[in-house]
Amino acid sequence: MTKSIHDFQDEHGRIHTWPSDRRRAHQLAILDHLKHLYDLGTSYDHAQAMGILADHTTVEDPGVLLTELVESDYLTTDGEVYWRADGRPGTRG
Repeated sequence: MTKSIHDFQDEHGRIHTWPSDRRRAHQLAILDHLKHLYDLGTSYDHAQAMGILADHTTVEDPGVLLTELVESDYLTTDGEVYWRADGRPGTRG
C-alpha cells in the first residue's frame, strides 16, 4: 500500500515535516514525490539541487532531504552533480 504524504504537506503542496524513522514508509513516499521534481536525464549542481528542495519544502534544513534522496537511491551524485538514479544524464560530447 502506498502511503499518503498529505499529512506532511502544507496547503501549497510543500513538504513541511520530515517523518520520524519509525514512519519509514512515509519517508519513502515523500522521497518518491521529491524525486519527480528532478527531470530525467538532467544533472544539477549542488545549488540547483538544493534550490529545488527549497522551492518545494519548508523544512528547516532541506540538506537532510538531499542526503536522504541520495542515501535511499532516488538521486545519484558523483560528488559534483546530482541526477535522478533512474535516468543518468547523457555524456557531453
